[in-house]
Amino acid sequence: MWRYAIPVVLFGVLGFFFYRGLYLDPARIPSPLIGKPAPEFSVPTLHDPNELLTNADLGGDVALLNVWGTWCYACREEHPYLLELARTSGVRIFGLDWNDSDRATSLAWLEQYGNPYVKTGYDPTGHVGIDWGVYGAPETFLVAADGEILYKHIAPMTPEVWQNEFVPKINEARKKRSAAPTSRNDAPAIQQAPASSSLAAPHAGATPSASDGRVAADAAAGGL
Repeated sequence: MWRYAIPVVLFGVLGFFFYRGLYLDPARIPSPLIGKPAPEFSVPTLHDPNELLTNADLGGDVALLNVWGTWCYACREEHPYLLELARTSGVRIFGLDWNDSDRATSLAWLEQYGNPYVKTGYDPTGHVGIDWGVYGAPETFLVAADGEILYKHIAPMTPEVWQNEFVPKINEARKKRSAAPTSRNDAPAIQQAPASSSLAAPHAGATPSASDGRVAADAAAGGL
C-alpha cells in the first residue's frame, strides 16, 4: 500500500510548491546578502579599462548599484526613471554592465539613452554579478555608507518602489549615521519620489549628456 501512497504524496508536495511559485513576487526573492557587507569586488569601468570600480567607490554615503545590460528590455524600461533619480534624489547611482560582451555597444547604449551612473563597472563574464547573487537584470542594490547591503530589488525601478521601499531605508541609514559619534553626514532626508512616473524609453534619437550621473554625486558630496 505504501509503495502506491508515497508517489502520490510526493506528487502532491511538488504540486503545492509549483502552485505557490506561480504567485510569488519575483521582486521579493530574499537575498542572503541583506544585512551583510557587500562582496569585495574590483572591476574595470566601462568608460576606461584602466580605471576600476571597487567597494571603496560606494562608500561615504548610501549608494545604489544598478545591474543592467544592453540585452535587457526591462533595463531600457526603467532607464528614464534612473535618469530622473540621478538628477533629483541626491543618491549616487553606480552601474554594473552585466554579461555584455561588447564594450562599444554598451557605450553606445548609454550615449543613446543617457547615463545616470557616477561610474559603471564592466562585467562581461558575469563573475561580479555572481558574487553579488544576481539572478538577472535589472536588479538594484541599496548599499549603506559602511558597505552593508540594506536592500535588493529585482525588477525595474519605479516611483512606487522607490518611495515605498528605498526612501525609508535611505532615511533610516542616514539618520543612524548622523547619530554616530564620528559621523559628519548632513545629507537631507528624502521626502518624496520624483514627480514623474513615466517609464517610457526616451526617443531613440535622444542623446542626453554622458555626465548625467555626476549630478547625484555632487549633491551627495555637498552634504558630507
